[in-house]
Amino acid sequence: MKVFAISDPHLSFDETKPMNIFGSVWDNHWDEITKDWDNRVSDDDIVLIAGDISWAMKLEDAKRDLELIGKQKGIKVLIRGNHDYWWSSYKKIQEILPENLYCLQNNAVKFGNVIICGTRGWSVPELGVETDEHDLLLYEREKLRLELSLKEAKKLWQEGDIIIAMMHFPPFNSRYLSSHFTDLFKEYGVHSVVYGHLHGNASRTVLVYEKQGISYYLTSCDKLNNKLQIIEI
Repeated sequence: MKVFAISDPHLSFDETKPMNIFGSVWDNHWDEITKDWDNRVSDDDIVLIAGDISWAMKLEDAKRDLELIGKQKGIKVLIRGNHDYWWSSYKKIQEILPENLYCLQNNAVKFGNVIICGTRGWSVPELGVETDEHDLLLYEREKLRLELSLKEAKKLWQEGDIIIAMMHFPPFNSRYLSSHFTDLFKEYGVHSVVYGHLHGNASRTVLVYEKQGISYYLTSCDKLNNKLQIIEI
């Protein structure tokens, strides 16, 4: 079993929000992703998709995007991004997910000796910069949600298992300083973390960052040239 990750596909098969307005890397980006996916992933592998999955506003409009992801090989695990407005009721999402497609929301899933957990996250405060009260509230709320998911992961854990956490937002600020999120990952013995959200040349481009013995993988598809990131386990 191998574990791969990618994030931010921003699917819009009704073409109402074409991504190539942000640059040529987004030309036919889903075709490029699936080509790499087909060449590297087997049915027994895991593919983590760390948020901003679809531009759809309602669940029924995201169904086609989810079905296309579901047709790809492997076990797929999704987490919510800040643009996944269609993601509302966890129960309703579960009801329409294709086979071998899973979503995380205050829970954890296990395949073989790999346990997957996580939360959307939120912007981590920057040192010396005043943070909006609403952003602080969401940051604190996401800390609680992450711990709920990590506790569920620990319930599934057995000797020899590894825990991989997913977030959409980066779990640290631009200086990679510790945060509520990184402290929890250390406390719960997380092996590695995948995240996305960052795009373009203006954002930091360290694709794999080591902190306190944990590997952090930035998996935004444009940063990876529309190829899956292998997660070392």
